[in-house]
Amino acid sequence: MIKRTLMLLAITSIAITGCKSSGQTSGQVTVSESPISSAIATSETATTPATTTTTPGADPSTVPTKGSEGSTTLMKGVTALRLADAGKGWIGGKGWIAHTDDGGGKWKVQYTGVGEVGQLFALNDQDAWATEEGTGKLLSTHDGGAHWAAVGTVPNQAFLHFVTKQEAYSSNAQTVDGGVTWAQLPVPTGIQGDAYFHDAKNGWAVRQVKDTIEVLRTQDGGQNWKTAMSRPTVATLTGNVIRSAGADDAWIELIGESGMTQTSYSLFHTRDGGKTWQTVLVNSTAGGGPAPGFPVGDTSGPKNTGSKPGPLYVVNPDVAFMGGSCPACDKPNSVGWTKDGGKTWVNGTESFTGYGELLLGMADANSGWLITNDNEQPSVMYTTRSGGVNWNKVHTFDAP
Repeated sequence: MIKRTLMLLAITSIAITGCKSSGQTSGQVTVSESPISSAIATSETATTPATTTTTPGADPSTVPTKGSEGSTTLMKGVTALRLADAGKGWIGGKGWIAHTDDGGGKWKVQYTGVGEVGQLFALNDQDAWATEEGTGKLLSTHDGGAHWAAVGTVPNQAFLHFVTKQEAYSSNAQTVDGGVTWAQLPVPTGIQGDAYFHDAKNGWAVRQVKDTIEVLRTQDGGQNWKTAMSRPTVATLTGNVIRSAGADDAWIELIGESGMTQTSYSLFHTRDGGKTWQTVLVNSTAGGGPAPGFPVGDTSGPKNTGSKPGPLYVVNPDVAFMGGSCPACDKPNSVGWTKDGGKTWVNGTESFTGYGELLLGMADANSGWLITNDNEQPSVMYTTRSGGVNWNKVHTFDAP
């Protein structure tokens, strides 16, 4: 951990005061690759080998649950969101999944159960999946939500994404039978947080070795890993978020330390497999210290609004949106974006109430949904058709 006295003296000059930030043009870093073999059994380079053990799921012939008109289920406390397109999509909460086909104005509850929906993912307006928080129970629909059926169990709580109806990834867990069974792809030892596999061959992972943060890449399904980026760091890495919009594309969010309701973080992007990296965001804070990968007192790089990171949503290699959170503000939620691969960052001017988790989803560079949550107030949904510049309130859900 960083010595608090040193940190407070050095960081005060770059403190983010809660909701203010600036958009700047960010710089590039070029790095060289060094091989890391899965077969080497040292503590720094060994990988967890692929396992033949699979996670059994429910019988795929399980009788599905069908949504019905006139449901009395209360839609309160929205916990997950996913768009199929600008008008169609799903949300979930504790024991329910609902669907809209008019951009959020009206909702129909399609599924009721016991557990809380942890994630939703949709390939299109017919094929979608939902996970149950804590248990990993996986539900699927292939008729737009008219029927939902239990198909298996996801073996972790990482970001779930399907690439076809049969093939999906959650961290290094892979299914090729629609989620009925899962196998583990090998990852390096000592990684921080969850690995991310874009497909069967291409994956990314992050780890901290002493005072260095390493971003690792595989192109052979985890058998071998190479260092794609290496940065010295003062901050202790406490988490990461990885997203990818292509075989050579990666967005790496590095989460640092926290204090005084503030969390420091940084965001990097590569579109060439890690040969070059764009610094997208550098959010150092007085309470959390310097952003991971940056020295004390460094004020370079664009900054997102808020004092803590919100959800990251990647649309394509050029376009990404990210929420910001300011727990000390009356309207703590905001959204910023890049539409040139991270070369420039734009902070939205609108802010939103709600002290719970912010949910964000985009259909494309212009159209998206945002849902705010609060322990005492109803969840509220907003939509944009202007790429985040303007948001319109379209639905207020049931009170907690």
